Amino acid sequence: MSFQLAACAEMLWQRKPIEWRAARLHEMGFGVGLWNWPEWNIDALEKTGATFTIMNGYLEGRLADAEGSEMLLRSARKTAQVGKRLGVHRLNLHGTGLGDHGLPIQQLAHVAPGMWLHARDTLNRVCDMAEEEGVTCTLENLNLREHPGCPFNSTADVLSLVSAIDRPQLRINLDLYHTQVGEGDVIRWAEACLPWIGEVQVADNPGRCEPGTGEMNWPMIARGLAEMGYSGPVGMEAFAKDDDEEALIAFREAFTI
Repeated sequence: MSFQLAACAEMLWQRKPIEWRAARLHEMGFGVGLWNWPEWNIDALEKTGATFTIMNGYLEGRLADAEGSEMLLRSARKTAQVGKRLGVHRLNLHGTGLGDHGLPIQQLAHVAPGMWLHARDTLNRVCDMAEEEGVTCTLENLNLREHPGCPFNSTADVLSLVSAIDRPQLRINLDLYHTQVGEGDVIRWAEACLPWIGEVQVADNPGRCEPGTGEMNWPMIARGLAEMGYSGPVGMEAFAKDDDEEALIAFREAFTI
């Protein structure tokens, strides 16, 4: 079997225009992931004919406070319109705000119990918006080593939130690179998250490059996903260690069973 494979265009061929990268991924048979759509020419991306699998689903805001949640809802609805133009399959969220280039930021000393309740309320409102707009959102796990102080960061936190809400408009973007750095035990975490997974993202550790460049046993992980019944999208959110196209070939080989 083979999974539905995609790759983050913003991490590959970084000296090429984004529309060139999207078109090349499309030519190679991959879907296209994006981070920060305001940096790019949406008309040019539309013309590539690429399949856009995931992109940041908001521009600003936070889950766990009143001001932040209002900002998040406004920007998520605006982003949903762009996502529909591109036919994006999943609009991605984090438990934190965004900084330069759409990368997650925000540091807190601790997450109080009331913040969990507010985060659940915000995500339920996101689901209401997504249902109205006919889109699907995902919530992505991160890791505290590279994103210290980011709330609702871990695989466990994301699973807790998404499973508690348990609505089809909100799925988990299970980033196995972050799971490996933060918690390890990636196959068991994938099995725990399975009923709510919208996408699996991959990169090897250390280095955050393509499968086969680090410590993770990707053929074993791919078989584990297949054996538990997962056949959905797998996105490479990784840099190329050397050559971009060779990195994509290695990714495809790792996830072709």
